[in-house]
Amino acid sequence: MPDKRHIIDTFQARLDSLIQRAPTSRARFAAEIGIDRSALSQLLAPGASRLPRADTLARIAESQGVTLDWLLGLSQTETAQPTEIAPTVSIEEIRAHDPESTLARWHRDAMGAKIRYVPAHIPDFMRTHAVIAHEHQRGLGVGTATQVREAEGRIDFNRRPETDMEACMPVQTLETFVAGSGLWAGLDVELRREQLNHMALLVRDLYPTFRLFLFDVRLVFSAPYTVFGQQRVAIYMGDMYLVLTGTDHIRALTRHFDGLIRKAEVNPHEVADTIDTLAVSL
Repeated sequence: MPDKRHIIDTFQARLDSLIQRAPTSRARFAAEIGIDRSALSQLLAPGASRLPRADTLARIAESQGVTLDWLLGLSQTETAQPTEIAPTVSIEEIRAHDPESTLARWHRDAMGAKIRYVPAHIPDFMRTHAVIAHEHQRGLGVGTATQVREAEGRIDFNRRPETDMEACMPVQTLETFVAGSGLWAGLDVELRREQLNHMALLVRDLYPTFRLFLFDVRLVFSAPYTVFGQQRVAIYMGDMYLVLTGTDHIRALTRHFDGLIRKAEVNPHEVADTIDTLAVSL
């Protein structure tokens, strides 16, 4: 650490260099930093034993576009480096062979924060291997093995006591699944019953760290997305995510999610029984 004498000497030399290259007179320079010409001369006097007050130092640095550290000889970098501002909207493509998927990393980063989740279909970590394989044949998501591994990892994630996740999905998704239509056309009835039993078991097992709500899509609509605490929102778009990190974006989609919950037809303590009833109807 430089001693006081060295700091004062360096300050005087650097202040003098600023005065020499300034396009104005010494009197005008003094006025710009909030002192008179005589006070400026005292700052430059040989043998001066004190630095100017902190507010004067700050005005010198600000008015001349230099850093305080440079002015006092604590740095050789004269001006502050421009700060790169990260974009608040970006696209993240889904990559099939990442050792840790982007989605898994976002969940890990949000550990301890509340996660709000609107699934595109059946919640991804609640799908059986058979359903994952069936959907993979339709070209949804990455490979079957990767999806199975991530589903198991997400179940472990939701069993941790620090996890706080809410999900909200249309009841019509389950009704379409029971009917074996749409995305699940051709899926054997026994495999559909197995999926419903598996989902009901997980809803009970993971409560209360995971809470599932069901809403009526005829009354309210939502695109699939996930709010990862205060860090980001990821809107699912098939083979990519639209990622929003702006505070206003996160707040707006959090409010939208909370609105879905307020309008839910089935609350978490009722969901497993509702799924059981659907399974029996098969």
